[in-house]
Amino acid sequence: MSAAALLRGPGSLLLRASSGCWCRRFWAASGKTAPAASPGSGARSPFDRQLKRKQKNWAALQPEPAKYDYLREEVGGRVADRVFDITRTFPLALDVGCGSGYIAQYLNKETVEKLFQVDMAENALKNTMETEIPTVSVVADEEFLPFKEDTFDLVVSSLRFVLIISLKFNIHQVLKPDGVFIGAMFGGETLYELRCSLQLAELEREGGFSPHVSPFTDVTDLGHLLGRAGFNTLTVDTDEIQVNYPGMFEIMEDLKEMYGSNDGSVPATFEIYYMIGWKFQESQARPAQRGSATVSFGDLAKINALISRKK
Repeated sequence: MSAAALLRGPGSLLLRASSGCWCRRFWAASGKTAPAASPGSGARSPFDRQLKRKQKNWAALQPEPAKYDYLREEVGGRVADRVFDITRTFPLALDVGCGSGYIAQYLNKETVEKLFQVDMAENALKNTMETEIPTVSVVADEEFLPFKEDTFDLVVSSLRFVLIISLKFNIHQVLKPDGVFIGAMFGGETLYELRCSLQLAELEREGGFSPHVSPFTDVTDLGHLLGRAGFNTLTVDTDEIQVNYPGMFEIMEDLKEMYGSNDGSVPATFEIYYMIGWKFQESQARPAQRGSATVSFGDLAKINALISRKK
């Protein structure tokens, strides 16, 4: 099957050779765009996908983008490690919100035979890192994955805020039965020090405060989200990555260069959640429903009496 046959809608094909491997690019429709904040409000909607695309394209064109990619590089390597922990080969994989290929650079042909890389910023895909895996680059919004159902054996994603929406509506659909999802996203304690310092300063000066950092998902909510999206055999673990900055302005400068924004509404991280979920086949057994058990641990006290009666 050709790569174009996997897309739900039409797309134009560009061909590019890359470090001994072939790389194809598709352009796909990005779907609807969430409305921006109301005029005159002075606020920017965190769900404005048009604005987010402009920010990411701007960041990818900066003179030294790799200088600010230390966080994505580190987390991309850790996601790849979790792929290696699964002892099987994935013929077809998808990287949602790939950026410059922070996960792909660590993978190999023995684990992934072919990789689709999706990002809404075409400038990021123009500068993807070298990898030994054949890749196909698709310019599309991560909220509206343009692929047919039951296409991929593996889906990975790293540090994408839109991952929560894509988990519920897209990723489970494009996975094949018995496929695996492995992703990483920002955790609830991310930028805790920065949030506290901004709130204390505003309380002292203004008598109140407003949020300057995007909200983050709690680890307990993430497990429920994976389950509601249809995944089974769930694993969620947490890592903390501490980056020391000389001051708040240095943090904001890094955020600006990482994510193409200097309004303080986009996250960097100190806490990372790693998620693994499987899409079961219809024929596979499901976990029993809560409350369906016929015995409990309280019945263990009766074992001795039952054994004695049998003797």
